[in-house]
Amino acid sequence: MSAATQVLDLAAVARPAVKGRDAFRLQPLRALRAMGRLIADKEDTVQVFEIMRALAGRAIPNGYRRLLSTPEGGRIAYERDEFAVRLSDPAWLAAFGPGTVGAAYCEFIAPRGLSAEGLADESRKIPDANVDALHPLAWYGRRLRDVHDVWHVLTGYGTDALGEVCVVAFSYSQTRSLGFAFIALVGVQQFGRARNGEPYGAAVREAWRNGKSAAWLPAVDYPALFAMSLEEARESLAIRPNTLYRAIPAERRDRLAVPAMA
Repeated sequence: MSAATQVLDLAAVARPAVKGRDAFRLQPLRALRAMGRLIADKEDTVQVFEIMRALAGRAIPNGYRRLLSTPEGGRIAYERDEFAVRLSDPAWLAAFGPGTVGAAYCEFIAPRGLSAEGLADESRKIPDANVDALHPLAWYGRRLRDVHDVWHVLTGYGTDALGEVCVVAFSYSQTRSLGFAFIALVGVQQFGRARNGEPYGAAVREAWRNGKSAAWLPAVDYPALFAMSLEEARESLAIRPNTLYRAIPAERRDRLAVPAMA
């Protein structure tokens, strides 16, 4: 038995942070209704969290179990740092010099009016998600939520519609959460209506492949990563260039697709 298993009974961890036996049950009809609302109003970010809640399945407990299986991941889980608190601290962010991941994150969120706390507030609008629960699975779910914009920075995808669809395709490879897959597939379908010859589907598939070949990002020590240069971080994490996304003109990356969490 591993040290992590000795400290924490994984059978107990597998029980949900919400009440009821159906906490990990897939809810496809709920996801379809939320997707309809999202297509009707692409600014309705809450529907993204509705979809993720409906299709999470066992992705959270499985991911948390994987995190515990590595020495570094076990330490991170033991410390249970709330990354959104760091990301909301201007003094902490200001400590990272030019060219670092931390500086790139600031340059990414500032002009877009994004914030970790704003994303957290949107996630709290799903009443049965229990995102603030004092439970290791809830903490792990918050961790995945809080690194969303960091993954934008690491992968190089923007917050245009295609960039968001590519990030969720990348995220599906990393987390195996079906909510990400569903959003990515619908996004590709929506982009296909443009019929303008741009390789939207190929760009999303490239993102999915890049997510498969990269290091497992949920186990990354993000405070340490923020001090690294962006290029060094990408190389150390084996994050490949988003060549096909960059090949599509910026003005054609926003047509028809649904957004994700930014």
